[in-house]
Amino acid sequence: MKTVSGKYLKKPPWLRIKLTGAQYYRQMKGVLEAGKLNTICESGACPNKGECWGAGTATFMILGNVCTRSCRFCNVPTGKPATPDPFEPEQVAAAVASMGVRHCVITSVDRDDLADGGASVWAATIAAIRERSPRTTIEALIPDFRGQEKDIRRVMETRPDVLSHNLETVRRLTREVRVFADYDTSLGVIRYISTTSDIRTKSGIMLGLGETEEEIIQTMDELLLAGCQVLTLGQYLQPTRKHLPVQHYVHPHDFERYGTLARDKGFRFVESAPLVRSSYHAEKHV
Repeated sequence: MKTVSGKYLKKPPWLRIKLTGAQYYRQMKGVLEAGKLNTICESGACPNKGECWGAGTATFMILGNVCTRSCRFCNVPTGKPATPDPFEPEQVAAAVASMGVRHCVITSVDRDDLADGGASVWAATIAAIRERSPRTTIEALIPDFRGQEKDIRRVMETRPDVLSHNLETVRRLTREVRVFADYDTSLGVIRYISTTSDIRTKSGIMLGLGETEEEIIQTMDELLLAGCQVLTLGQYLQPTRKHLPVQHYVHPHDFERYGTLARDKGFRFVESAPLVRSSYHAEKHV
């Protein structure tokens, strides 16, 4: 893995992935393929999908598999998305029911091509899951909806158990990493949810993109001021050579230290380890 300085970074031993939950993984994969459904577990090449699926937690990605933005860390394709599938909400709900998913995380690509950013599809999907699987808890990992409060509110009105929106990185690196996203707009999403509802709020950042410890701490403080209650910290891994290179690998001891610091600062739940992703142990955050 080559950094901008021209040096290759060898993956450290703590990033070796242990495959778990193989039987349940195959079962879920079959249901997803039959329903032509997307998961960020697959599209984002998440290292924890076997463990999460084996624990009965799945992350569905709605509104297609093509994003209108081109974030330089993300493995999801960029381009012109297809028209939203009117049957997708019911198909997702049917998959959740048939797989016996205990905790369902819903996320989506950015749909800047749609007037409401896809908020109506979000609302329909959560409502359909509630109808079919009333005991399933739900986390909505939403895009920024360009900061439009009416669209954020439309998702809030469906009452997910957790509402999540990721900052992804520190303020200084946001334009380079997320390209079209804005740091303060993302903070505003968390702030709007936390100040207008009692829904639990959550966010996450990746480490290893060149951020400093001071910037990590500043980001924690700004998320807390915005009302964020749950924080995830994980190691950024370069999906392909076309994506941003890893600048440094953060040692597990440092992740543990950051996790302790975040808890001491006031976050209610913190997941902090190299392989942590947004939905890792998501069922514990309800």
